[in-house]
Amino acid sequence: MSSSSGTTFPERFFNNAGPTKTDQHYHIDPLTRIDWEDVEHLIAQQRYFVLHAPRQTGKTTTLLAMLEALNDQGRYACAYANIEGAQVARGDVEQGIRAICDAVVNALQLYLGADEVAHWYAVTQQTISPQQRLTRVLQQWAQESARPTVLFLDEVDALVGDTLISLLRQLRAGYAQRPEFFPQSVILCGVRDVRDYRLHQEGAQVITGGSAFNIKAESLRMGSFSAAECEALWRQHTTETGQPFDSAIFPELWEDTRGQPWLVNALGYELTWRYKAARDRSLPLTLEAYRAARERLIQSRATHLEQLTDKLSEPRVQRVMVALLSSDESADAGIHAIAPDDQQYVEDLGLIETRPTLRISNRIYREVIPRDLTWIVQTRIVNQELAWYVGSDRRLDTAKLLAAFQQFFREHAESWLERFAYKEAGPQLLLQAFLQRLINGGGRISREYGLGRKRTDLLIEWPLGGADEAHGLTGPIQRIVIELKLRRAGQGLDGLIAKGLEQTADYADRVGADEAHLLLFDRRPGVSWEEKIWRTEERSGERSITVWGA
Repeated sequence: MSSSSGTTFPERFFNNAGPTKTDQHYHIDPLTRIDWEDVEHLIAQQRYFVLHAPRQTGKTTTLLAMLEALNDQGRYACAYANIEGAQVARGDVEQGIRAICDAVVNALQLYLGADEVAHWYAVTQQTISPQQRLTRVLQQWAQESARPTVLFLDEVDALVGDTLISLLRQLRAGYAQRPEFFPQSVILCGVRDVRDYRLHQEGAQVITGGSAFNIKAESLRMGSFSAAECEALWRQHTTETGQPFDSAIFPELWEDTRGQPWLVNALGYELTWRYKAARDRSLPLTLEAYRAARERLIQSRATHLEQLTDKLSEPRVQRVMVALLSSDESADAGIHAIAPDDQQYVEDLGLIETRPTLRISNRIYREVIPRDLTWIVQTRIVNQELAWYVGSDRRLDTAKLLAAFQQFFREHAESWLERFAYKEAGPQLLLQAFLQRLINGGGRISREYGLGRKRTDLLIEWPLGGADEAHGLTGPIQRIVIELKLRRAGQGLDGLIAKGLEQTADYADRVGADEAHLLLFDRRPGVSWEEKIWRTEERSGERSITVWGA
């Protein structure tokens, strides 16, 4: 298989970096990722609009496919410019607008061969004020073009301050002259909708992008893959190489990713290429090999995942996420105090879904977020070794492990909880850090939590035959459920335990756990550690459950 550059590729592969190239990468037709009919109508109606989607969703790939389709039709002269380079200018309008104009002029030459515009720009740019320079460049292009012009501006929301304000206002200034003397249509692309741009001017109040760009007709959000598209994308690998996937992988792939394109591709690349044994295409790919690939991806702290979790430190994101990570009634109260714009912002980042219920977007993000929030804590936990908790039969001694956590929590809770940005979820996060520090590499921890659950469910899967980095867990699996709940002032212990036992038993039965534990964090003020630390054995139906206080 040859690319346009003449390079020969033995087979296509899953793309986990940069725009998709159809001759190199497995892919879903980019024009099916949007409502192409609506986009064409908006352009025909001379509209300016926004296309936004979370990072690494395929925006650039889709824009380039749109550009090619429009230019092939012959009705328009279309160009694509990435203006992220102007971000370094921040509020310096002269530097920022120069960088934007340079990118646009370069795009006109690259995609349309518009050398006349480039020559005009080189001669005149220094004579035009930065507050009018982009408007004049686009006017010149529209006047010289034999066809109506269409411009795609990518990474617009990377800009800040006066540079972004100037860009939006210069587009608005030429809007009335379209299409003869200004682009017929301009599409702004980025992570966020223009209404969520926060534009700070020196000595002025914050204004929003919506007020600076009130000519916007629509905001289109590009979605993720569907479950069918996830499977179709992966099946291309089997068609290309003959290597089969266990069909049980595909429901797991959907829940792990919910169709987030980078995750779908990154998992495919991890399983079919980084797992070197799989390069022998006669080797069938099993569900356990898939799960091992998933764990390696999570532990890799890949750039996509780091960029995502970096947002967790933003106050707007914290206000939304703490309600999802907490496991008591206070989370329900907290969610009502969240501004709608903040929740929409977090959804635009791709961190949450709001339909059918408010929750973290996918199972991998639900794993990555608490791991990232507790990673520093994990590296600072000392005087704990996994070997202390593994018996001669290789079974994990959960009772010994949780008793050790009770003592650890008693000694370190006050100092460690103050270090968490997400203090409301601190006790649950501290336990997860303690467990992750010990279990990581030998077994797996899965989490279920979310608004309205009033609990956090942990599932430890411990391999009695050992763990293999490539193949995952081997031999019989010991499955342990630990359910976490908080006790606040005014809550009776008996009722809290009764409800917790019912929930723990239900979760344990659902996942086929061998043993089950309920851990209650007492957050009532003024209660002594002697009263907080205890242990008792209870039953729920036929299941025995150990209840722990901390």
